[in-house]
Parts: sequence; C-alpha cells; structure tokens
Amino acid sequence: MQEDRAKIAHILAEKVAREGGRVYYVGGCVRDKLLGRESKDIDLEVHGVTEETLCAVLDTLGELQTIGASFGIYALKHVDLDIAFPRREDGKADPFIGTYEAARRRDLTVNSLLEDVLTGEITDHFRGRDDMEKGILRHVDASSFVTDPLRVYRAAQLAARFGFDIADETVELCAETDTSEIARERVFAELEKALLMAERPSVFFEALRKMNKLDTHFSELNRLIGVPQPPEHHPEGDVWVHTMMVTDAAAKLRAGAEKPLYLMLSALCHDLGKPDTTEIINGRLHSIHHETVGADIAEAFLSRLTGEKELLRYVRNMTERHMLPNMMVYDGASQKSWNRLFDSSVCPEDLLLLARADYFGCGGVGSYEDKSTVQRERISAFYDTMSRPYVMGRDLIAAGLAPGEDFAKLLAYAHKLRLAGVDKQTALKQTLGEARSIGKKHREI
Repeated sequence: MQEDRAKIAHILAEKVAREGGRVYYVGGCVRDKLLGRESKDIDLEVHGVTEETLCAVLDTLGELQTIGASFGIYALKHVDLDIAFPRREDGKADPFIGTYEAARRRDLTVNSLLEDVLTGEITDHFRGRDDMEKGILRHVDASSFVTDPLRVYRAAQLAARFGFDIADETVELCAETDTSEIARERVFAELEKALLMAERPSVFFEALRKMNKLDTHFSELNRLIGVPQPPEHHPEGDVWVHTMMVTDAAAKLRAGAEKPLYLMLSALCHDLGKPDTTEIINGRLHSIHHETVGADIAEAFLSRLTGEKELLRYVRNMTERHMLPNMMVYDGASQKSWNRLFDSSVCPEDLLLLARADYFGCGGVGSYEDKSTVQRERISAFYDTMSRPYVMGRDLIAAGLAPGEDFAKLLAYAHKLRLAGVDKQTALKQTLGEARSIGKKHREI
C-alpha cells in the first residue's frame, strides 16, 4: 500500500512538473521519514499550477474527489493520499504563495519541512531539522500558530510520542492560547494518539500541566495534583504522580489488551475519586470508597470528550473493580469470589492488566509473578467453570415452568449456582426447589 501511494505520488509529480509546478511531501510524513518512523498518512502539497490544471491531472490518475474545493483539498477514490494546495492566512487555497509562506502556516518547525517528490530535496525554511536533532518542538510563527488552538494539544501529544521537549517560548504561547472552544472530538483524537502511540503518555499530561491547560478539558486530572497518599503504600508521591505512573505502566501492557484505548483510559481514570474521599482517620490517610465515587467522576469526565457508550461502561466498570484482583490475592479469596468478580467484569483479562499497572504505578518493584500466577490460575478456573453445561431458560420450561415474572429471578439464582461451581443437574434441582419456594410465598400472600 505504501509503495502504491508513493508510485501514484511520483506520477502525479511528473505530470504537474510538465505543467510548470512542483509536488512536495509535507508535514508528518517528512518528519517521520527523517526520524526513521513509519508514517500512516501521506500528505502532498501542490505548488505552481491552477486548480483547473491540477483537477485535469488528477482525472488522468483516477476518480477525483473534492473533499474541500474552497480550501484546495483533493483526493483520488481508493487511494489513501491527501492532496492539497497551500493556503493563505485567510484559509483560502493559493498555489502560488511559495514554499516559505506555505511552511510558515505550519504549526511546528519539525512539521514545516517539504520534500520534493521527484528529487527528494528537503526544503527547510525554519530549521526544523535542527530542532528535530535537538529533540525540540518549537512553533513556526506565533500569529499563525494560535489560529488553530488544537495545536496546543497536538504539541503535547507529539512531545509524548517522540520524547521531545517543548520550547519554552512555545509553552508560553500555548499557555496564552484559548482552548475552551475546541470541539470535543478533536481533543479526544489528540488524547487517543497520546495514549496509544506514546511510550510514556504521562508526558502529554505533564506538558499540559506545564502550559496550565489541564483545567480546560482535564479538570478531573488537575484535581489529583497534591492529593496525598499513605507513604507506606504509595512511596511514589501524590495521586497525580501515581496516576501518571499507572498510565505509563498500562502503556507497556496495552498491546495485550482486548480494548487498548479503553484500558488506557481506565488507567487514567482509576483514582479520580480520591480527591473527594481522602481523609485522615486515626492519624492515617484513607480513601474509602474512592473506587465507587470515582466511577461517577470518570463517567462524567469522559462524557465531555466522547459519547461512546461502550467506552463509558467499560471505564466505569474497571474503575469500580481496579483494586480487587490484587486485594483478593492478598486475602486468599475463594474461587467462588473470583468467579463473581470475573463474571461482573466487562473484560476480565483487561482487569488483570489494570491491576498489574496499578501495582507498578505504586512504585512496585521486583516480581509481580506471585500475584500473576494466582490470578492466572483463578481466571483459568473461571473459564473452565463457564464452559460447563448450565441451567438455561429452556431447561426450566422443559421441567414444567412457564415463563413469567419470576423467571428472571430463577435464572439469576441458577447463575449464582453456576458461579459457585454447582453442576447443572444439581443446580436445576435446586432452582426448581427455589421455584416451589417462591410459588408457596405467592400463595400465602
């Protein structure tokens, strides 16, 4: 696919060159190539030809799609290439403004590079390669930068993804930029990149903290700063430090998750209830019920960023249960208790990953294998239990019961027996006995 896109880009550049123009690779794909990283997106910028000429050329290459003609954005059907003219300050396309003005409109110097598709020549008006070598993210032009406030979050997520520092002057500019009116979908997209593509997603949030931008869209996280924790259990520091460490620990595990993004958001949200529940009792710090209080806060927080109901349900469920796998190992809980936990979890495997991340986010050192071994034994036993035959509605009907208002109660009763490891025949007998007991109560009433 990458080779096909490059081939089409080369053909396009040749045809445009015959008309007196030039085609450049721009933005992230140039940056990533120089950093030795694979780039998913390929962006092309066309200079020196009119719209009519470009459209005529594109018509020879495939089915032309005008994504935003007034902004000079085009595409070819079934070809994953973004093709555009450079734009002026007012946002209108202008293929004749030149590479300097086109690059000046870019957000950061490392994204301002242009590579000639035909020759491979790099045009670097703003010393982006120098900043890249130094590991610095620096804005190109202050007046241009602030025209899109999302660039504040983009700078933070790029810092996390590449391990770069943000220049002090860019931090100051971001601090002065109003981000309150950015659409939630755009903020969430930058958050998702940081959580899924960065080795240390905490850098994203630390950058926003440095910019004094946490309170705009991440106020619940801002409240974690300075909330104390008992040092004997949390030598790493306050709840903010712990949350950042858990999020980074989860990043090391996300490839094995059934829902990587959901897991990362659960790690980020798991202790949001601590600011409201932390108190000193008998001279010691406690955060009683922070997991249940935090579930409501996590749902409210994420609801401002996304309307994805499955995600909200997952994070709420995980937040409520995040402490249990490690606590149950410590308490020597029965298999029946483990079965109830796994049955109530939206994703038992991911719950164990979150518990592991929480351990290492407490400054946990050494082996986790003692806990992991017990947890793997317990979840295997759970899967074995759930694979056995169990009482279903049709079994109750075959035994002579008619579906009615008590049917759901009986199936719930049978399910409890299943989780307790009771075999199907015994569970059916006990469920029918429960049905007779319920029927007797109804008659007495």
